[in-house]
Parts: sequence; structure tokens; C-alpha cells
Amino acid sequence: MNGGPAAGGDRVVVRPRSAVAALVAAAALGLATGRFVLPAPPGATAHPAARSGAAAGGATQGGSALAAPGASAPTPESSASGSASASSTGATGATGPLTTANLLAPAAFGPDVGSKQIHVTDRYGDGVYANAACSGEKTLTQTLGGPGAHFRGLTTGTRTADDPTRAVDHADQVAREVAAEAQSPSRAQNFSERLLLEEVPCQESTPGHWVYGRTTTVRLGPDVTASWMGTYQGSLNTTGTAPEGKEPCGGIAVLRSGTHYGVLEVDACLGTAAMDRVVRTALSQL
Repeated sequence: MNGGPAAGGDRVVVRPRSAVAALVAAAALGLATGRFVLPAPPGATAHPAARSGAAAGGATQGGSALAAPGASAPTPESSASGSASASSTGATGATGPLTTANLLAPAAFGPDVGSKQIHVTDRYGDGVYANAACSGEKTLTQTLGGPGAHFRGLTTGTRTADDPTRAVDHADQVAREVAAEAQSPSRAQNFSERLLLEEVPCQESTPGHWVYGRTTTVRLGPDVTASWMGTYQGSLNTTGTAPEGKEPCGGIAVLRSGTHYGVLEVDACLGTAAMDRVVRTALSQL
């Protein structure tokens, strides 16, 4: 999945600092400003690879059984300075196998892409997900220990890359979702927190580079939650963080419903209200 906006050519800049330094700095900033921070999972290491514009996951890669994770980290919450969509409807978390029926459908984007037809491409296996340029690019196997997952690409064009869930032309990519199931709700929670941890350092970057905004938490039930961050173009980043009072252009969400978990990256240029609606739809579907 793409870690940031394509416009402006600023998305290929890779953060030079290590993951440890990034998290230490983020923790310090969190104490001062209340920005969202999570502790690193046991044994986690940063991946030094820079993000490339080309797809890195093959369409026929196979998946393997989930490996046991480390201890679960604290449950993510929205930042103290952010707006939290924390309303609960008493939704019950998923317990059965995850299938393509649990993935986001094109109808969720109907109001936002106009008359363009949205094409759906699915595959199952391993591959790169929404690792952002600031944290390198890894596969789910590298991050979580070997899960097989459902990958869905939502595009307005039919030309796809080596990974068929990715459009050759980034402008054709509406969204991409990666979702899988864990052996227990607690393990799904652990996985979702570790996936979110990968993206948190991207809330800070050198002025002129794209950044993620503050974290918003959506809670539909005790174990039906999502955390999402909007994407801001580099031209709006003048202080090293997302600007206040400006609308995002798409974003990223980490989802969890019972034993199901996933990552949704929205490439379509959606503002806050539309992002919140799409994330809620994806969460209720998961």
C-alpha cells in the first residue's frame, strides 16, 4: 500500500532516523502535547529499506499460520489533542473466519469518486501493506511473524502492477485493504496495535514532507475499534507536523473487530467527514 500522497513528489523521502529514535522523540512530544504514542512491541526492529514506488508483493505469494506474538500493548486511544469518535453502538466483535465478504465494498466510496466505476481485485497470501515511507516497507510476515491475509484493491482503472491490488497509475488507486484473522481477540488486538505502531512516527516529518495527522479512535463496541490518521501533503507541512484546521487528503486506518484485524489505506482525497464515514463502514463490515 502507498504510505503517503503521490502529489508533489514528496512521498519518496525516507526518514533517516532509526525507529527507536523516532519513538523516543514521539514519546517526548506526547508528554508535551498529548499526541498519540504507543510503546514498541517486544522484539520489534525497524526495517531500513526505503519505500519504492513499485509494488513489492507478488500476486501468488502464499501465506502461513500465525505465529505467537509478544505481550499485548496498551489499547490505542486517540490523542488528547485530537477529536475522538469514541461513540459505541454495542457492536459485537467478529468470531468466525475472515472472508472477502468482510472487506470494504466500492459502494462505500460512491459519493466521493463521482461517476467513475470502481474495480475490485482480491488475492490471498503475504505481501507489503501500508508501511509508510518514513518507516520503510515490510510485509505482514516481517511485522507479525507469518500471517496469510486477504488483500483487496479498489481502483478506477484496470491496469495493475505485479501485485494486482495495486494500480499502475497511483491516481487510479481509490483504496487498498489488508485483513486477516487471529486465533483470539487479544492476539488480534496485539497485531492491530503493532501495525498502528508502524505508522505513528509518520505524524512528524521535516517541513515540506507529507505527514499523517492526529489519531482518531472509532469505537463501535468493546472490541470493535479503529484508529485512523489523515494524510497531509508536504505543502501543508510547515512546522514538522500536520497543520491545524486543514482537511486531510485520504489517510490510513488500523481496524479490529474481535478476532479480525486489518489496515485500510485510502488514496482517494477524502476529508475528515468522509474518512470517518468510510472507516466506520469498513469497521462494521470487518
